[in-house]
Amino acid sequence: MTELTLEQLRYPIGNFIAPAEYTSEYIANCIGQIESFPERLKKEVEHLNDHQLDTPYRPGGWTIRQVVHHCADSHMNCLIRMKWALTEDTPTIKFYYEDRWTDMQDEKKMPIAASLLLLEGLHQRIVYLMKNLSEEELQRSFIHPEHGKKFRLEELIGIYAWHGNHHLAHITELKKRQQWT
Repeated sequence: MTELTLEQLRYPIGNFIAPAEYTSEYIANCIGQIESFPERLKKEVEHLNDHQLDTPYRPGGWTIRQVVHHCADSHMNCLIRMKWALTEDTPTIKFYYEDRWTDMQDEKKMPIAASLLLLEGLHQRIVYLMKNLSEEELQRSFIHPEHGKKFRLEELIGIYAWHGNHHLAHITELKKRQQWT
């Protein structure tokens, strides 16, 4: 087996690449991926034992447990960012230090069941909101202080579809390498 580079381990599906155009088909496809994410994630992790959950997906990386909790944190922020963009004129969102969040005890030690349950309900809310955005609302935006640029809601949908798939691939690729079935 070929040794993977750190970059391949960090980005098993590659970086997010924005489409040339955010078509209704692209948006619908992304929303479908977001909608199915909690169930796909649960299927990959619910049978893992604590040793497996506490295995980093790469050297110096987060454990599977931390990845699951991070997805809940990040996707909560997604819903809040969407609501800010829909209720305020191009707000600057609150940046959070995801690395510091994943270093907290709840993310390092807590069972994953609560985050899996949270993601299930949270994604129902996110998907409902996304499916009901008008063309005008898809163009609403917020400013991300870390990146110093505007993000439109149509972009956010693509980014979060990628985000879920990105972290799911961390888990599935580690399971393949470790031969966990």
